[in-house]
Amino acid sequence: MDGKRSWLKQSFGKRLNAIHSWNAWILVALTVTGIVLSIGAIRGDLGGFRVTLKQLHIYIGLASILLMLLYAPMLRKHWRQIRARRGQRANLVFVLALLAGWAASGIILWQFRHMPPGLNNTALLVHDLLTWVGVPYAVYHAISRSRWLKRQARLERAAAANRPPAAQPAPAAEPAAAASAAAVPTPAAADEAAERTAAQALIAALKQSPITRGSFLRLVAGALLVIAVGPAFYRWVKGAFDTGGSQTAEYLASDGNKMLPPPSPLPDSAAVVGGGAQGNFRIYTVTEIPVFSSDTWQFAISGLVERPATWTWEQFLALKRTVQVSDFHCVTGWSIYNCTWEGIPLKQLLAAAGVKPSAKFVKFYSGDKVYTDALSLDQAGMDDILVAMLLDGKPIPNQLGGPVRLIVPKMYAYKSVKWLQAIELIDKEHMGYWEVRGYDNDAWVGKSNM
Repeated sequence: MDGKRSWLKQSFGKRLNAIHSWNAWILVALTVTGIVLSIGAIRGDLGGFRVTLKQLHIYIGLASILLMLLYAPMLRKHWRQIRARRGQRANLVFVLALLAGWAASGIILWQFRHMPPGLNNTALLVHDLLTWVGVPYAVYHAISRSRWLKRQARLERAAAANRPPAAQPAPAAEPAAAASAAAVPTPAAADEAAERTAAQALIAALKQSPITRGSFLRLVAGALLVIAVGPAFYRWVKGAFDTGGSQTAEYLASDGNKMLPPPSPLPDSAAVVGGGAQGNFRIYTVTEIPVFSSDTWQFAISGLVERPATWTWEQFLALKRTVQVSDFHCVTGWSIYNCTWEGIPLKQLLAAAGVKPSAKFVKFYSGDKVYTDALSLDQAGMDDILVAMLLDGKPIPNQLGGPVRLIVPKMYAYKSVKWLQAIELIDKEHMGYWEVRGYDNDAWVGKSNM
């Protein structure tokens, strides 16, 4: 109560300045944590700290919402104070819209387990777009409103106020004298006088130029931000709004794997019966993206099975495959729809190996030699779990987990192990890479706790 009374006793201006300062620091914290979380290449380096950082980002976001609620009763008076300042009013509307959009999309992403995937996809797109626009704007605003620039503006205004008044034009000559003077100048003299007048007018215009030092520095700061952020923003826009699968084609064109011969797609896969994957994958990995060659690649199934087996690439291509259309959901909130996958049903591999009665879990090993995950034997028996080799009729590129990856459509994608090379049947529960770092072991879409 004392804190509340102390806050209310402060002048309106002090409270407004305090909220402005807090908001700036909160934005810095959200930007730093958000950027770190978005860098897929360092997910493995962050390890379990990434889960903590994600929670911290959420808590800071909630603090920003509380700050907006604290400002809400002050909005009307603040709006009246700046009624004559159109620039400040426009800035206020933009910032409030930015904060409201961030808050709304952030809440949806926080509660993504209880939201439909389509809404999560939209919220992630909005959240990213506002970040691309809002963070550079905040940096520009901080520079253009810095104390140093304000001091320069005050000095320039003071210098302008101390300038001597402009010279007044000479009084008109007497009519008779004027007539006499007009008759004297030669054409050359008249041309010279005209040139002199034009030159003086140009110099006078330059002296009155609106480009002050502060304006010039703000222009430079804005240009540097555009140069620094523009190309990356363009690439993001191109990827975010391209839902035709061209991004997957780019990954395929730059595929580091050397798997020969490539798998020949089945008719449904070649025809892309799902119509083509809708959306764009985000590349996450806990290691460097590995590359594979058919000369050395092998696949194995072992553990508590009657018939352990290993396959070379050509032997693996000879196994019976099937085609299915399913969606792909990431635990970070994005989804890819109508993927046409082709591969070997996990049930088929397990049946061929002969699972022993003592087996209770199926453990999966990634070819990056770091990542593992597991399913219970009951979960592994679902019909739509696929050891996939093709996506939309094309080999899966190494950036998307190829040449072979697991697909578990009903669970979040951290269960769909990339670069899959081995399956082991075990009798005790195994906690996968992200599960030991805080993720839910049962990663059902819409029900997981992470």
